[in-house]
Amino acid sequence: MTITLADYRDTRDAADVVALLDAYARDPMGGGEPLRDDVKARLTGDLAANPQAFSLIARLEERAVGLANCFTGYSTFAAAPLVNIHDLAVLPDARGKGIGRALLAAVEAEALKRGACKITLEVLSGNPARHLYAACGFGDYQLDPATGHALFWQKRLT
Repeated sequence: MTITLADYRDTRDAADVVALLDAYARDPMGGGEPLRDDVKARLTGDLAANPQAFSLIARLEERAVGLANCFTGYSTFAAAPLVNIHDLAVLPDARGKGIGRALLAAVEAEALKRGACKITLEVLSGNPARHLYAACGFGDYQLDPATGHALFWQKRLT
């Protein structure tokens, strides 16, 4: 297995990012719907234009089987960068081979290179991958147990 930083301007990497994200979107944990054609057409160009974006692609024998789309943000409490894993996906036929764990380790290595103080991600409560995340050190975010743990909310604009 190899894991590389995607070059959004490279034809192969761009195609793999789109294909892997589309496969994830079609999965029940990704919403169960394919990416729209207009999203596929502009995705890697938009990512390339965003200096905070980076993606890691996992390949088995040159076949792209896993993806981590990440964005660098900023922790005001630590006055330091943070990395958010926005998408983490492994193709169904490649699951159970350590690809997710390897992607998480590669994200951590990249986050450390970027001086990040932490890595964040969101996960559905019914997603089996939450067990992997916990095993890799992720957990609920809370400042004080008396105030509860953080919730991830959204308000759709489009």
